[in-house]
Amino acid sequence: MASIFGHGLVAYTTTRLLDSKSNRLLLFLAIVSSIIPDLDVIAFSIGIPYEHPLGHRGFSHSILFALLWSVLLTLLLRQSRKWIVFLVLFLSTISHGVLDALTTGGRGVGFLIPYDNERYFFPMRVIKVSPIGIEEFFSEWGMRVILSELKYIAFPCAIILITLSLYKKTRA
Repeated sequence: MASIFGHGLVAYTTTRLLDSKSNRLLLFLAIVSSIIPDLDVIAFSIGIPYEHPLGHRGFSHSILFALLWSVLLTLLLRQSRKWIVFLVLFLSTISHGVLDALTTGGRGVGFLIPYDNERYFFPMRVIKVSPIGIEEFFSEWGMRVILSELKYIAFPCAIILITLSLYKKTRA
C-alpha cells in the first residue's frame, strides 16, 4: 500500500482541483475517504486471509465500495453541489486502490469485487510498498517509501496544485 500521507495528498489535490468553494468539511471527508479502504487490515486480526474478498486490498478497495461509500456520504452531507461532492469523494476513495495497484508489494487490488475476485496491479509498479505499522514506517524501509512517494505522488500533485494556483491568479 501507499502510505497514509500519499493517499491523503491525492485526496487533498483532488479536492482543491474540483471544489472551487474550498469546503473544509469536504476536504476532511475526502482525506478520510482516501484512507478508509485500509481499515481492511483488521481482517488479519480476525482470521480473514488476504485473498478473501473481505481481506486486505479486497472489497474496501473496489470500485463498488468507492461508489457506495461516496453515495452514502453525499446523501448525509445534504449539500447543494451534490455532483461535485460525490465526484470528490468517489475519486478520493478510488484513488486508494489506484495507488496501491502502483506499489511494489502485496497481491494486487480487488477493483472488481464482488463481481470478480481477481486482484490486479498496473503494469508500472513504481511506488515502494509501505509497511503496515508505525514502528516499521520509521525505518530505512519507511524512508524508501517516503522518497518513492515524493517522486511519484507528491511531485505530480505539486505540479497540479501550482498550475491550479497560477490559473486562478490569471483569472482574478
